[in-house]
Amino acid sequence: MDDKLGKVLIVDDDIHINELIDMYLQSGGYSTKKCFNGNDACNIVMTEDIGLVILDVMLPGKDGIDVLKHIRKNSDIPVIMLTAKGEVFDKVLALELGADDYMVKPFDPKELLARVKAVTRRYAVDNQSKDVIKYSDLTIDIGAYEVTYKGKNVKLAPKELELLHFMANNPNKVFTREQLMYEVWGYDYPGDSRTVDVHIKRLREKVKGGDEWELQTVWGVGYKFEVR
Repeated sequence: MDDKLGKVLIVDDDIHINELIDMYLQSGGYSTKKCFNGNDACNIVMTEDIGLVILDVMLPGKDGIDVLKHIRKNSDIPVIMLTAKGEVFDKVLALELGADDYMVKPFDPKELLARVKAVTRRYAVDNQSKDVIKYSDLTIDIGAYEVTYKGKNVKLAPKELELLHFMANNPNKVFTREQLMYEVWGYDYPGDSRTVDVHIKRLREKVKGGDEWELQTVWGVGYKFEVR
């Protein structure tokens, strides 16, 4: 495991939850750092070599959203947000501010560990965009504007292909419709976010998923290219 990506900062003022997460992450091979308020979290991210942050929303001092804003001003390290069931939590806002994932308490620590592994795997690869993305039954060649699915060339409209390539190049990351509009169509595009829904529907009709991947709807938020 990459040394930097293996260091996880756990930020939660509930000592028992903090300890529980710490135990599971260490069992998964990660080294950890614990803190219990937002101000300390900001200082640690700036002064220590942290690879990922697990960040509670409700914290003493700076709350989780303010800490997330601080992190994103200074770093692109991945952040997984935690929120208690029933708390007012704008998950769309958190994702737009740069959170990579979120979980609602109470949660299964094994699922949290799986999500940490998925996020760190994604950040471990080269950050440069891949022109050709390959899975066992899907190849996306953005340079040639070609998609091969189950051994056959699939005809996709340019924006359908660009949308598929962008999401496949960011596996397991949830994107809001507005984020996809910005990344694929750009700010100047005069359409609205329903355009994304239409293109996702067309993509699903043409590339229906595979053993390793799926175009998945995250209800109330947006979409992700899930890799299993």
